[in-house]
Amino acid sequence: MEEAKHHLIEREPPGPRPSRPLLIVVSAPSGCGKSTLCDRLVDEFPRITYSVSCTTRAPRGEEKDGQHYYFLSKKEFKERIKNGEFLEYAKVHGNFYGTLEDTVVYAMEEGNHVLLDIDVQGVNQLRKSLVSMDPRNPVRRGFTDIFISPPSMEELEKRLRGRGTDEEKVIQKRLANASDELASAKEYTFQIVNDDLETAYQELKTVILSSLGMI
Repeated sequence: MEEAKHHLIEREPPGPRPSRPLLIVVSAPSGCGKSTLCDRLVDEFPRITYSVSCTTRAPRGEEKDGQHYYFLSKKEFKERIKNGEFLEYAKVHGNFYGTLEDTVVYAMEEGNHVLLDIDVQGVNQLRKSLVSMDPRNPVRRGFTDIFISPPSMEELEKRLRGRGTDEEKVIQKRLANASDELASAKEYTFQIVNDDLETAYQELKTVILSSLGMI
């Protein structure tokens, strides 16, 4: 984990440290523009950084340990689960993925806002983790959850088909998952409907600035 910490130190952005760093948790069904909105937020705000997750899958291409993921063995990952080190984790297609609490806390203590892009199941796990945390824990103090929705299921289907990259069975699975995810939207503190990308981004910025007490 030391290599990852050095990476975060090198990335430390300029400017004053926030008095209350945020843990910005964003969820959305596939096709809602979440990645575009989050990438733009990171580009505009130097102190917002993506959380680096752990995974048991092998690195792909030029992926580097501590930068794209922390690559762990399944034995180590399960040991960390047993020790209660994850804020959230899941098994996907035979591999584990998860977010370590100490990774997030370290980044926040360095004065960064941490952006965590996870699904509704991961957020539910995270909320349960918050209950047992010390109120002074930066993760608990800075937790800010945002759900991004499509204007309608019809529009979401149109967007998914417009990609031209997914087979019909994949599209149907994404739509079924979206229906389940949308049922959880009301559990989030902030909800944004991405009908127009620019409008949605301005709303996302407003949530962040409001959470920081800047507006």
